Amino acid sequence: MIKQTDLKNYKDIWVFAEIDEITKQIRSVTLELLTAAKRLSGELNCKVGLVIIGQDNKKYFEEFAKYGAEIIYNIEDSSFTHYDTQNYAQILIALTKKYKPEAILYPSTYMGRDLAPRVASRLGCGLTADCTALSVKDGFLVQSRPAFGGNIMADIICPNTRPQMASVRPNILPKTQVNKIADLKIIEEHFKAVSSKVRLVKTQKDETSEILKLEEADIVIAIGRGVKDQKTFAFIKELASKLGAALGATRPVIESGLLAKNHQIGQSGVSIKPKIYISFGVSGALQHTIGMQNSDLIISVNKDNKAPIFNICQYGFVAEAQQIVPKILQAINKLK
Repeated sequence: MIKQTDLKNYKDIWVFAEIDEITKQIRSVTLELLTAAKRLSGELNCKVGLVIIGQDNKKYFEEFAKYGAEIIYNIEDSSFTHYDTQNYAQILIALTKKYKPEAILYPSTYMGRDLAPRVASRLGCGLTADCTALSVKDGFLVQSRPAFGGNIMADIICPNTRPQMASVRPNILPKTQVNKIADLKIIEEHFKAVSSKVRLVKTQKDETSEILKLEEADIVIAIGRGVKDQKTFAFIKELASKLGAALGATRPVIESGLLAKNHQIGQSGVSIKPKIYISFGVSGALQHTIGMQNSDLIISVNKDNKAPIFNICQYGFVAEAQQIVPKILQAINKLK
């Protein structure tokens, strides 16, 4: 545990970089966090650092710099090719004790959600999980997230310990390249893997991963509790197929068994940021909208003209899904 003798000794805001282990591409959320860190660094009067653990990391450095990284802490070794909680945590803990960052941001993915709590516990500092907004007030990092089932937004600070730590949901924050890439400083750190309690036996890529991923789709069609029958659902699936869209849903639809859990959008599901979001029978409760409100274009169909979804959509239609979807399909077929 770090002794909190003088908080003034802590500086810089770090981002933990996540690389997709299958595609070997930078996860978009990492660039979103760099954009946020660059914005926050101006208010905290510090630099943006990035920690990357893995192998062949140098090919990513230019992209990191474009989005605001000023210092890269590079840890490369063949033993770190695959994520391991124990090894990654011991590296983050050692780096934190040595360089004393003011704050660390993690992606709220399976990796970040696993790693951040372990690091926070070992360092004896606070952690706010699944944040949807970050800001600075009175020199503290304000970490905002839904609370009490999504009914309120809570602003959380960690005034007494460092580093301030937060995990942030993907597709919530914007990602923007900086206008000018500053001189990039590379710090090479060397670690050897410790004997882990977890052993990687096999990596399997499920067939479903070949289907358009909900988090990465340009077009998403979402269904809510207003879609109740299989016939309407079949029409919507056909529409999604014709538009090349991914299918999403609200929690009640998932619980009804109409779609699997990995299709859930919202606080307890995934966050999306498609170019076009189309919903049928979605009321617009905060638990759902917090996961899709950053979509470029929102089109909603609901029979209730007072549904909250109409407050955030650009185009709204008061209608039953079973009435309007077949007409949309007919129009598309005529165009083709």
